[in-house]
Amino acid sequence: MGVGISLGALLQWLALPQEHLVNAVVLDGFIDAGGRIFIALLKMLVVPLVFVSLVCGAASLGDTGSVGRLGGKTIGLYLLTTAVAVSLAMMIALATDPGLGGESAGDLASASTFEPKPAPSVKDTFINVVPSNPIAAMAEGMMLQVILFALLFGLALSKSGASGERLRVFFSDLNDVIVRLISMIVSLTPVGVFCLMTQLGATLGLAEIAKVAMYFATVVIALLVHASVAYPLLLKTLTGLSPLMFLRKMREVQLVAFSTSSSGATLPVTLRTVEHKLGVQNNVSSFAVPLGATINMDGTAIMQGVATVFIAQFYGIDLTLSALLTVVLTATLASIGTAAVPGVGLIMLTLVLDQVGLPVEGIALIIGVDRLLDMLRTAVNVTGDATVATIVASSEDKLDREIFAAPEVQTAS
Repeated sequence: MGVGISLGALLQWLALPQEHLVNAVVLDGFIDAGGRIFIALLKMLVVPLVFVSLVCGAASLGDTGSVGRLGGKTIGLYLLTTAVAVSLAMMIALATDPGLGGESAGDLASASTFEPKPAPSVKDTFINVVPSNPIAAMAEGMMLQVILFALLFGLALSKSGASGERLRVFFSDLNDVIVRLISMIVSLTPVGVFCLMTQLGATLGLAEIAKVAMYFATVVIALLVHASVAYPLLLKTLTGLSPLMFLRKMREVQLVAFSTSSSGATLPVTLRTVEHKLGVQNNVSSFAVPLGATINMDGTAIMQGVATVFIAQFYGIDLTLSALLTVVLTATLASIGTAAVPGVGLIMLTLVLDQVGLPVEGIALIIGVDRLLDMLRTAVNVTGDATVATIVASSEDKLDREIFAAPEVQTAS
């Protein structure tokens, strides 16, 4: 990561012409291709991994009748952490006043354009969770629909007697094969991260960051506080486990999330770490982690909270207490539907801004630095997924504390 970002910054400093051999062949050729292929390999596994692992998890949970209790705990914790995230972000933003003393709104708003797509209504969000064609949902990567179908399919297996048992064995074997495939692809992580970081270092403009430096710093502070204080505090309080050990074992997951900016692409690495390093049993991890990668958007909620305060201050609009509470509620509920919406963060921000009567055009103020912040948000999101999975597993007595406490990396047998 360090070598890649340094090489990219060096290439940007040299300002070589676009047709130069280094830019045309090395940067835009091999390095760009390497990064794209790495992300494509990770995304290749997402749908089969989510479907197979959730079928296995739901089938085993269906036997014990605990799927309803497990689902309630998991979703409740995800909504709680998201509400805490956006509340924390707004408190930090109100304390730092990131939108005061900046350039004129007209100057920045005209610097870039953003055409928001209409955000879905709450009704449409819930309707879209149910797949009319599960095969099409898998082909199009509609993860909420895939998750629902996998859960229903797994529950049906648990109630289908001998025929269901035969299929459960097949899916269990298939899950083992997919885990082995994940290990093969994860071994390519250093190369993929190097390519992604080199490309970022060569294209990220410092001028864009300087324009909204206070907003950028406020979001970064809120993300770091949530990841290093809120999650560890929740973990320690509800499980008694060591937050330092948890964060140490999450480094690889956070690195991949930061590099890919995609919770979905990071899912194979997250699931592998939660099971084999944190000690969460498969029937819990296979349910909680894919669900979290789809609906848990704490990092995005933090961005929305800070961005709302920033845009309001920039345009000289006072936010009332009821407006602040509306932002918390809207951002929390919107996190459930973000996975089915292209351009997740910025599009859902339009919904939040509309709810409190702020100009949607204000998104143009922050779009220049959103790519880098998206990388940080994703690292926070996957940390939240693993935190909730560990807490739920502990509450269900499905956590191997010896594996969690072991300093050495645990591998699949």
